[in-house]
Amino acid sequence: MEALSPGAILTAVFLTLLVGLAIHLFADYVRKWNQMKWIPGISPTYPILGNALLFKPSGEDFFLQLIEFTTKCRDEPLMKLWLGPLPFVVLFHAENVEVVLSSSKHLDKSYAYKFLHPWLGTGLLTSTGSKWRARRKLITPTFHFTILTEFLEVMNEQTSVLLEKWEKKVGKGPFNCFTDITLCALDIICETAMDKKVYAQNNSDSEYVRAIYKMSDLIHRRQKMPWFWPDFMFNTFGDGKEHDETLKILHAFTEKVIVERSCKMETSGECSSSNMDLESESQSKKKRKTFLDLILSAVDEDGKKLSQQDVREEVDTFMFEGHDTTATSINWTLYLLGTHPDVQKKVHEELDDVFGNSDRLATMEDLKHLHFLQCVIKESLRLFPSVPIIGRTLLENCYIGGFNVPKGVNALLIPYALHRDPKHFPDPEEFRPERFLQENSRKVNPYAFIPFSAGVRNCIGQKFALMEEKVMLSSILRRFHVEAKQSREELHIVGELILRPQSGIWIELRHRAE
Repeated sequence: MEALSPGAILTAVFLTLLVGLAIHLFADYVRKWNQMKWIPGISPTYPILGNALLFKPSGEDFFLQLIEFTTKCRDEPLMKLWLGPLPFVVLFHAENVEVVLSSSKHLDKSYAYKFLHPWLGTGLLTSTGSKWRARRKLITPTFHFTILTEFLEVMNEQTSVLLEKWEKKVGKGPFNCFTDITLCALDIICETAMDKKVYAQNNSDSEYVRAIYKMSDLIHRRQKMPWFWPDFMFNTFGDGKEHDETLKILHAFTEKVIVERSCKMETSGECSSSNMDLESESQSKKKRKTFLDLILSAVDEDGKKLSQQDVREEVDTFMFEGHDTTATSINWTLYLLGTHPDVQKKVHEELDDVFGNSDRLATMEDLKHLHFLQCVIKESLRLFPSVPIIGRTLLENCYIGGFNVPKGVNALLIPYALHRDPKHFPDPEEFRPERFLQENSRKVNPYAFIPFSAGVRNCIGQKFALMEEKVMLSSILRRFHVEAKQSREELHIVGELILRPQSGIWIELRHRAE
């Protein structure tokens, strides 16, 4: 009998391993299918493809579908979906959301976040396990109160640019404010995060902003289409080429800024071999420290600094999460105030109490006294959470809503549906900022309202976001009366990575004195 060649042996071993892996994956799929068959779901559900053929391709249609599913299953504790061979449980009740978010075990993001990796790497948003814990510990000091105070100057300056632009639009009829606010937020994040003035507000056709929107759309579409999950299929038959070109724009922008800042720090001798004492730094240096400065200077427990790739991951993450989500929230708040003049009047009265007739810039002390405005922001986030879907991977078997959900299943938390649970928010579609007055909000389950997620892995930048929103909104509303020009039906909400209106937010301005 002729002996097999080494090549034939290697081929046989490879095929054996491949078949073994396929059998293992299929067995795992069948096991989860049987374990989850009692959980309420939607139909039809096909083997391997699951419910993927049901989902509509556009962001608006898909989100409406998802909300329709959760509405139909409102009386059920949870709902299951199969996206291809991957099982998901959809959570929209506070007690079931709490099972996942309060756990110190279920900290890994769901499989769908994998498609963010080419852009954001495994930074704070997408990393898992020990890397996430180490990175969170390293970055937390950069959101120290003293540092946030130093960012106030930039927020005021850039908001003033926005106000001057809007002065020219007073009395000129309705206009779309969405892009203006987004560009202002981008100017703020670039300067606070990287000490980089990009003058986005004076360049409405920003390539970087367009690239962010394009990348968000590409990622969201790919997440819903299991046949494009393999890179080969996506690059050959999908939008791989457009994805790579967009990625080059995003990375080139941040890499250029990081290199410039690193060189500047080295020449000026600003780099330190140890973590900075934030309070003493702010007192001893007149020069404002940016997020990038702090990241470049920070060291881990072993005294090592982050690599250039590590820095880029965190800067890309901060740039994405730190301007798009905040800008969207401000837009939704203006829309709601513009459709509820009675609430806007109360905001104006509070602003008059705090600022009087002065046109001075807002201080940290002023922001502390804007209690009703904070309630307005929170109620806006309840109705229109900037992040419409949060995903986690269950790292151990657990009971949710009376059902045994196996390890490895993905949990989808839907804040948009969760925030409309009448058990916690009566008349949920009504805009009532009073819900968040201290005497009312203390009665609500903390996991019924999660615009910044919750638990151990909550949003690290939520204080920064709320501060920026208060600065921008208080400045706008001290000067203008806002009237929204769209009905809810005309908004055409698109629930992709960020919850945004398809055609923007159209408002009309007039001076408050008029």
